[in-house]
Amino acid sequence: MSHPRVSGTEGGWGGGNTVHAFSLHQPTGNRTPNAQFTERVLYDMTPTASSKKQDTPDAKAPKADAKKTSAEPTLPSKVEDWFLKHSGRQFRYTPTEKIGIIEAANFPALGRMTALRFLEWVLDNPEGVISLPTGKTPEYFIKWTKRYLEEWTTKGVQSELGEMGIKAPKPPSLRGLRFVQIDEFYPIEPTQRNSFYYYVNKHYVRGFELDPKRAMLIDPTAIGIPKGKEIHDVFPGGRVDLTLRSRNPKTALESLQRDVIFAVDQFCTDYEDKIRQLGGIGFFLGGIGPDGHIGFNARGSHLHSPTRLTLTNYETEAAAATDLGGIEVSRSKPVITVGLGTITYNPEAVILIFAAGESKARIVADAIQQERHVAYPASALHHMKNARFYLTKGSSVQLLERRIDDILKAEQLPEETVEMSVMNRTLALDKRLDQIANNDVGNDRELTHVLKKTGRTFSEMAQWTRERILHKIDRGMDDMENQTVLHTGPHHDDIVLGYMPYVMHLVRRGSNENYFNVLTSGFTAVTNKFMADVLKDVLHFMERGDYDADLRSGEFYPENKAARAAEVYRFLDGIASMDEEQRRRAQARRMLFNLMMLYDDDDFDNIRERVSEKLNYLQTLYPGKKDIPIVQKFKGMQREYEEELIWGYVGTSPTSVFHSRLGFYTGDIFTEQPTVGRDVKPVLDLLLKLQPTIVTLAFDPEGSGPDTHYKVLQVLHEALLQFHKKTGKSPMVWGYRNVWFRFHPAEANVFVPATLNIMAVVEQSFMHCFGSQKNASFPSPEYDGPFCYQAQELWVHQFRMLQTFLGERFFTENPSPRLRATRGFVYLKSMELQEFSGKARGLAQATEAAGG
Repeated sequence: MSHPRVSGTEGGWGGGNTVHAFSLHQPTGNRTPNAQFTERVLYDMTPTASSKKQDTPDAKAPKADAKKTSAEPTLPSKVEDWFLKHSGRQFRYTPTEKIGIIEAANFPALGRMTALRFLEWVLDNPEGVISLPTGKTPEYFIKWTKRYLEEWTTKGVQSELGEMGIKAPKPPSLRGLRFVQIDEFYPIEPTQRNSFYYYVNKHYVRGFELDPKRAMLIDPTAIGIPKGKEIHDVFPGGRVDLTLRSRNPKTALESLQRDVIFAVDQFCTDYEDKIRQLGGIGFFLGGIGPDGHIGFNARGSHLHSPTRLTLTNYETEAAAATDLGGIEVSRSKPVITVGLGTITYNPEAVILIFAAGESKARIVADAIQQERHVAYPASALHHMKNARFYLTKGSSVQLLERRIDDILKAEQLPEETVEMSVMNRTLALDKRLDQIANNDVGNDRELTHVLKKTGRTFSEMAQWTRERILHKIDRGMDDMENQTVLHTGPHHDDIVLGYMPYVMHLVRRGSNENYFNVLTSGFTAVTNKFMADVLKDVLHFMERGDYDADLRSGEFYPENKAARAAEVYRFLDGIASMDEEQRRRAQARRMLFNLMMLYDDDDFDNIRERVSEKLNYLQTLYPGKKDIPIVQKFKGMQREYEEELIWGYVGTSPTSVFHSRLGFYTGDIFTEQPTVGRDVKPVLDLLLKLQPTIVTLAFDPEGSGPDTHYKVLQVLHEALLQFHKKTGKSPMVWGYRNVWFRFHPAEANVFVPATLNIMAVVEQSFMHCFGSQKNASFPSPEYDGPFCYQAQELWVHQFRMLQTFLGERFFTENPSPRLRATRGFVYLKSMELQEFSGKARGLAQATEAAGG
């Protein structure tokens, strides 16, 4: 294949680069990727003496670095002192860092460090006041804490504790602790599994065997609700109007609501008083929200705020949408929260804020590097002597002094680091790379150290960076031929949002074979309301008799693949003809087939009864509750149908779309660990069947939290290693990111152009085919709307960065029509299997040791 070269200068196109082929490579030499794994559980999490060694790869820091760290003042905590020394870092780098930091290798290791620090504190404060977080972030903290308590007296744990200076032959008792609940949605029933009251009781009061009589909990139903009434009687639909604090009620119901709101306000005052009477919180552990919130103290909160009933903001509402069953429920929902002043009341308090993954890097950097300000809620902790941030490498990447520290320690700088420093400065200057002068370095300390390390001038490195960018665009212009590509995604929209512009070109090359595999059923992203509407359609079309002939002719036989394909094509015909009823009818027929398979029943009368039962279930269930298995299955099957629609839209046969439904994905707040037999085997079988030359995957090697992405990453990693072992073949791996985790342009090595035409296809296909997602019930905290629009916004942003680097005229006057039409870019990282395995294995080792 050939295409116009993309190289050139702003004023003309003389010279230019050779177009580099973006092709499949075999691993060099005789090296074989490490394929060790446990027999049954993919990543066993039992903490043993041997696992301790695995879990601390950062303990291999060079002696010179450790010596430098040992010169730092010894911390009061022996656990922190041990982890700090083995991190190879200082506790705090001046002048930019305003608070101390201790780094861990990744998310599971972060949980281990936090658990050990908590237990160390409990040994010294057996009757202290603690406040612990809710949500998904504490997964490994909880698992490690329970494992240590259960195995405290074993030889391995005692050896580990002794190495850290903890000399306690018996585990600490947690019965004497006083527990303070941090926050709660309002209103919410305490029996709901998505209430924080329920979470605290399950994971802390019962899970840690705390004394329930010594726990201060927030039960909204016990605050001001008149006898004989329920909280939903007072606040129908969960709607709370806080303006009743300052205006006259217009109805008897509003009068009652105002009285209850005032009762909650008094509860908050009493709650605050009780905490202060106890001397304040002694140990506080919390995460940091997308707007920087601690507890529910959103951006703009007073830095001395007390416990209160308050509204939050969009970012917090979006983050809570998963807990509450959709943004429709969480939007404008008040919360009860301890205040920033509550958290910092005790001057001796140990306050730990932990964060993992690059998605948190910007907000973490602001919290640590900015001056105290209401725009950065965590900056309220700067003056607290025992306040710390516990971070992974990914969440710390935007901390200036630590980036400089990495540069100074490196014997040889990675090309990615050099390129990133040059790019960041160029973006700050808003200049083309070919316009960069040596004196443009200015006061950029990071770039100064990079240039000193490389021995090159800024203008030289700018030209070098420009050539690398041109090479990356060249690679993205190659649509490949004669390849078998297995596109994989953790969720059903990940591929679309990650690199749909490239998929469209790959699919339209007739010599390529494209297959799609979504590894989880994704049922948690389907709201009850949407599913109820689909079931109503099923009943509607059944009552009309629309499917009676289909039943007689065998359209609902399980082996009738043509009928399943017809449900895809008829829906697409409905898009073309703008016939909404045709789309609904095709979708309802697929759902009817799904129900017949799930219930193993082809009697329409029986199916009608089943549908009516499930409609009642969906309409009476509180939003956010974990669904029963049968509902999980047909919600997941709805998403699978939508996945077939989206790839049918671009010309792929429904038979080329596979649904793995990995078993670890259960809908629980803490999902199971993947296993070899249950989760890896079906992926391996598919690899053996398709024999792909390229495999794509969502690439987040650090692990940004207890989410589906990194567990799927580890399943794919293990499956690819076994595939290599069985066949000797090593597919290329293409890593992509999307609206959740994003590449810096220096991290990616393939830049794929996206035209307005392609963006229009992405928008239209997403909004028509992903019916369960178009209303954005579970949106990103960064964008209030459907993900397709946020993806387009991201691609445009990435294009504008390249416009800055190369100049606007590079694109508008380019000899390539495709580049002249480009208005966005997708970033990918192409890796040989060995490179990918090296990046994925670090997380696997930590996860093996973490707690499961």
